[in-house]
Amino acid sequence: MPASARTPTACLRIGTRGSPLALVQAEEALARLVLTQPALGKPGAAEIVVIKTTGDRILDRPLAEVGGKGLFTKEIDEALLDGRVDLAVHSVKDLPTWLPAPIILAATLSREDPRDALIAPGFETIAALPEGCVVGTSSLRRQAQLLHRRPDLSIVPLRGNVATRLRKVADGTVGATLLAMAGLNRLEKMGRLDAAADLGTGNSDQAIHPVAAEQMLPAAGQAAIGITCREDDEAVRMLLAAVDDRRTHLCVAAERAMLTVLDGSCRTPIAALAVVDDDLATLRICGLIARPDGTRLIAERRRGDADDAQRLGRDLGEALRAEGGAGFFAPAG
Repeated sequence: MPASARTPTACLRIGTRGSPLALVQAEEALARLVLTQPALGKPGAAEIVVIKTTGDRILDRPLAEVGGKGLFTKEIDEALLDGRVDLAVHSVKDLPTWLPAPIILAATLSREDPRDALIAPGFETIAALPEGCVVGTSSLRRQAQLLHRRPDLSIVPLRGNVATRLRKVADGTVGATLLAMAGLNRLEKMGRLDAAADLGTGNSDQAIHPVAAEQMLPAAGQAAIGITCREDDEAVRMLLAAVDDRRTHLCVAAERAMLTVLDGSCRTPIAALAVVDDDLATLRICGLIARPDGTRLIAERRRGDADDAQRLGRDLGEALRAEGGAGFFAPAG
């Protein structure tokens, strides 16, 4: 059925998690859709449906211990499959490597700043952190890269939404943490960056410092908003095709292709970042794998035609797997 066949009274139901950042991302997705289909901006034409996920309920343990990335998508996928929602908005970095059929990643919105941000009042860089500084993060990717460069740091689990983690730094529970710049930027633009987390500086901006990708390679798909739908829902697929950003699409395709080769999940420290040149002709991608304790880190790069994004990502993944060798992710020692 063509997109134009959607009846005027049909409400487009957009599934999302209920965290402040997830809601901001869903609102951004709806705003993009309204630009291409103004009728969706009319009362009753679209609604955001909040779905509580297992990952939102379990906050006392690292994701790697309780099931991985799928904890943030399982219930939303179920809502898509049984028709309770028509599409779903996700952070691409939180999507499992393989989506359950017939769900597909149908669109990616233009990417925000893909870097991580160091949140550490009084310290602007990872190198400047005091010896033995307690850094809160539940990301094995961040943990491995931190310990590779600063084995003296003490890494402790830290989960919760952005505001919760900022408050943990502000109240001294941890000395520092790392968050995605994209999430901070999106919340700030919408006026939802928690004002209570001024981090003791009187101005939270003074304690938020972007970290160069060379120092902390982001997660695959970081800063990209992805929209999933059922493959057989042609009307929704056509709606989403109109908001799909070509540059982001190519980068995400390369990064997720690398993950596919590495069987990537949040149980393994893996990072990737692809960049497409201004003319959309050339793609460059850097990827790495590491041991959780940071004792070994392997990085590789590839460059080629942007139209070969998936092939470049797969090739990079195969090179990393080959260099790591059998049992790379087994506990050190």
